[in-house]
Amino acid sequence: MISIRNLYVELGDFTLKDASLDVKDGEYMVVVGPSGAGKTVLLESIAGLYSPERGEIRLRGRDVTRLSPERRHVSIVYQDHALFPHLCVRDNILFGLRMRKIDEKECSEAFSRVVELFSIRSLLDRDPQTLSGGEQQKVALARALCVSPDVLLLDEPLSSLDPKTREEIEAELHHLHRELDVTTLHVTHNFEEAVALGDRIAVIGEGEVKQVGTPEDIFRKPNSEFVAEFAMSRNLFIGELSNTGIGQCDFQSGDLHFSVDSGNGPGNRAVIRPEDVMLVSRDAIPSRTNTFTGEIVRIADRGSTLYIDVSVPSVITALVTRHTYREMELKTGMRVSVCFDASSVHVFQE
Repeated sequence: MISIRNLYVELGDFTLKDASLDVKDGEYMVVVGPSGAGKTVLLESIAGLYSPERGEIRLRGRDVTRLSPERRHVSIVYQDHALFPHLCVRDNILFGLRMRKIDEKECSEAFSRVVELFSIRSLLDRDPQTLSGGEQQKVALARALCVSPDVLLLDEPLSSLDPKTREEIEAELHHLHRELDVTTLHVTHNFEEAVALGDRIAVIGEGEVKQVGTPEDIFRKPNSEFVAEFAMSRNLFIGELSNTGIGQCDFQSGDLHFSVDSGNGPGNRAVIRPEDVMLVSRDAIPSRTNTFTGEIVRIADRGSTLYIDVSVPSVITALVTRHTYREMELKTGMRVSVCFDASSVHVFQE
């Protein structure tokens, strides 16, 4: 559906560097990365708002690299909704259809379809300024989908919403994709949002596509320090991998040695996700290959969960629930043990 090859775009001090990406027909692809990574530049290049110095963009097999935006059959929704303040909700939704001079019957059918899909009939005579953030986003999505685009482009569609509304619109996007099966490219800086919504994820940084894969691939098998750190792997070690000859390998990072599955490697980086690290009292050490005792040096409270840094003396971070935190009466300076399975370690070369 979307095929991008070696796209090179220069914008002042920023350069999108030979980006390549394929999005399948009907797929929900999420492009994720930090601020300034090039996510929106990539999105707006697909929409036709930037002309690349080189490279190619194809939509449904058609080369659209030099086509004007209105000839690409794409719709784009921004984080600030970009509704026309002088038009009511009804006229905002109908705007694209009227611009395309679609006949009244088809126009009415398309309008009714999205109004029912988003359950916004009660909003049709309202001014955009009187709507909540979630209602504005629904109207913006309805306007974008009313014209039946080949591709739906979403630029940080949830970032300006409060947590409860964000969750509601996220569920709405899931529902829409199931109902309409429209090819969607969604950019965000929020990794949890990417995992929740994406069939696949593309991680972008410094103007480059760093890794493309399923949420599981990106989450558990990062191919670089950049991806591992952005995906909040937290436990990233630099060292050497050696074969022990017993179905497992040994990874050494300074004074820290731990076993990894022999399917890993070669590699000089090892990552262990904090949710794969078990935290136990030092008197109840489980029979696991990788078990280390140390001192809690930091506790980062995230509400329902907490990150516990344990110096063994290298720092290993575990993720625990608030129930575990209270039950174990965890505090800095306390001696505990951390353990993890060899199969939880991912090794890569950089």
